[in-house]
Amino acid sequence: MPEEQVNARRRALARRCGAVVGARWFAVAVFTLILVNAALLGVETYSGLAAAWHHWLRLAEHVCLAAFTVEILLRLGAHADRPRDFLRDPWNVFDLAVVLCAFLPVVRENTTVLRLLRLARVLRTARFLPQLRIVLLAVVRSLPGTLSFLLVGALLLYMYAMVGWVFFGRHDPEHYGSIGRAALTLFLLMTLDGIGDAVHAGLDISRWSLLYYASYVLLASFVLVNVLIGVVITSLDEARELDRRQPPDGPLPPGPRTAEHPLLLRVETVRRALDDLEHDLARSAATAPPTAAAVPAPRPAAPDGTRTVRPYGTTVSPAVPVRQPPAPGT
Repeated sequence: MPEEQVNARRRALARRCGAVVGARWFAVAVFTLILVNAALLGVETYSGLAAAWHHWLRLAEHVCLAAFTVEILLRLGAHADRPRDFLRDPWNVFDLAVVLCAFLPVVRENTTVLRLLRLARVLRTARFLPQLRIVLLAVVRSLPGTLSFLLVGALLLYMYAMVGWVFFGRHDPEHYGSIGRAALTLFLLMTLDGIGDAVHAGLDISRWSLLYYASYVLLASFVLVNVLIGVVITSLDEARELDRRQPPDGPLPPGPRTAEHPLLLRVETVRRALDDLEHDLARSAATAPPTAAAVPAPRPAAPDGTRTVRPYGTTVSPAVPVRQPPAPGT
């Protein structure tokens, strides 16, 4: 089969599957299916219901798995003409991994792993809820900044735990008897729960404990928490920008949806036109016979042997020669 026909069939398949994937009823049906799958997973936690409805629950699980498989096949078909774009979307990769893992023999035999995999399907609701998708994307993008925050917080907690062990270890061994107990006490005080009792107990030991607890609360409960909030807000803005730039899944179907994305529709039309033009040029180059190089015809000469001069951009009849002026000294 020629390559042009294969590409034409791929584009036709992508248009048909894209029309289904881009339809609103398809998104509503998949979202409802995810909620049904979550409800079935919750029903299985009740031993009485799980024993009484075991056969029907297993049948419903197989139906859900078959429906999810058809959905991922339709999404793959919507990218038949550009399969690389399917893998560039992290949500597509996640959906494909969740569906494929359900067919692995090791996963199907392990009940615990299979339930965790079914629980992961609930996260797919983020695909159909833009705000939840933005929040999850912001959490992922804030992980590098969060790791730096955790490193700074761990250093601060270790330093104050060592100082607390030095000053309060002998008088309050229950809370500061070791570096581990001191770190646990300060970690619980980070939420300001029980800070009043800790300050009063510290004042019975030394007045300098007020400075110790005041500086710790200022740094751990206010400065570090505000830094973490700033990291999350910045990541949330970046996630909104990325979600705004992300094109819709699959080709845009005809109808009211295309009016919401006129620029994307024009880009899709231009891309298809360029693909068709490229295929036509390749087919023409393959079927066209080789042509000989064009040889310029000799210019007619005047009867007396003088050559004619044809100015650029003009047409001069050969019968009317233009004589060159004689050279000086002839």
